[in-house]
Amino acid sequence: MKKNFNIAIVGLGQIGCYLLNELNTKKNDILIKTGKKINIVAISAKNKNKKRQFRINKKIFYTNPLKIIKEKKIDILIEAIGSSDGMSKKIVEIALKNKIHVVTPNKALISKHGDYLAKLAEVNKVNLEFEASVGGGIPILRTIKESLATNKIKKVYGILNGTCNYILSEMEETKDSFANVLSRAQKLGYAEPVNPKLDLNGYDALAKIKILSSLAFNNKISKSINLMEGIENIENKDFEIVDQLNYKIKLLGITELINNQLFERVHPCLVKKNTYIGNVNGVMNAVILKGTPVGESVLQGEGAGPGPTSSALMSDLLSILRGNIKYPFGINDKRRKKIKTYDVNKYLNSLYVRLEVKDKPGVLSIITKQLAKYNISVQRLIQIPDHKRKTASIVIITHEANEKNSKICFKSINRNKNILKAPVLIRLF
Repeated sequence: MKKNFNIAIVGLGQIGCYLLNELNTKKNDILIKTGKKINIVAISAKNKNKKRQFRINKKIFYTNPLKIIKEKKIDILIEAIGSSDGMSKKIVEIALKNKIHVVTPNKALISKHGDYLAKLAEVNKVNLEFEASVGGGIPILRTIKESLATNKIKKVYGILNGTCNYILSEMEETKDSFANVLSRAQKLGYAEPVNPKLDLNGYDALAKIKILSSLAFNNKISKSINLMEGIENIENKDFEIVDQLNYKIKLLGITELINNQLFERVHPCLVKKNTYIGNVNGVMNAVILKGTPVGESVLQGEGAGPGPTSSALMSDLLSILRGNIKYPFGINDKRRKKIKTYDVNKYLNSLYVRLEVKDKPGVLSIITKQLAKYNISVQRLIQIPDHKRKTASIVIITHEANEKNSKICFKSINRNKNILKAPVLIRLF
């Protein structure tokens, strides 16, 4: 049985660099726990001379990662570039074809090409491990694949983006603006310094939801976007209002089967203050699984930063070193099915809607007439006037209405000249 494993790390950003240091300092721990010795034989990034948090061995540095496969005998490749295509896909694809195990935290890659790459891994009898792609240090994927393998999972939901959860928690607590809190998140390393859009618009969480769906329901990765909304439009006044209504605002990722159809969604939600998910704050992630016979299971942990991510990467690495060759998605690729997508227009939900309007007679009547036209009934209505500006905030909590009617209705309302900006819409959970 093989005792020595050669490892290459491609991508030396925050995560790749942190992991490299972990591997170098914990070689003896790995030997004790697995009986295997690891050797870092190659590392790769675009810039050899970039200033990094940890020292790197420039003697094993490659600017072109494809040369590593040609020139070195590699047993395990760790891909930490982070893009869905380009070199990320190419290096993983080539590694698997060359019977090299792959470990990656790259949720964009797995959510887009996971089916194809998993099949490659199966054909070549190597592992494709991606625990770190969802939930940071939370062992959620392994829990579904192994610990809950015989359970019938009905629904998975939770807080899957530490960046957004940090921003929402800080805005609520400090009363500071979205822009200021985002700036702090960037300085702390929780948000991308240049372009944090993929965190803020819900894309990152949706990629994770697609991976969770595939494992929970044994389906091929969904290519459709049911519902994806981010947190960019939420303002301080929303936190003040929902606090009075006994709610908190959280960005949730949710996947479930409705009439055997797959419904995946990511959007801000109002959750009751006394719920478990309502009290998960900061960069923490939490995932809740509902299944039979296990009931409800909760996993929580840090979801942002190189430390938690590296912890999950190390877990995957040790699994490979122990000789566990497994199906990447828990079952044979041939047994994974395509599930029809649920029609989002049929989705019924109650809404929190905040409208900024001119404070003059007849405006409220215009709004309520439009709501009635689209069969949307009002559960609660609050008016907050701003006499100095001659404007008002109108907050409406609706009874359940279908998604199609809601979209058409508020689009129509937004066209009225008395509406000063696009409505803020948050679904109740």
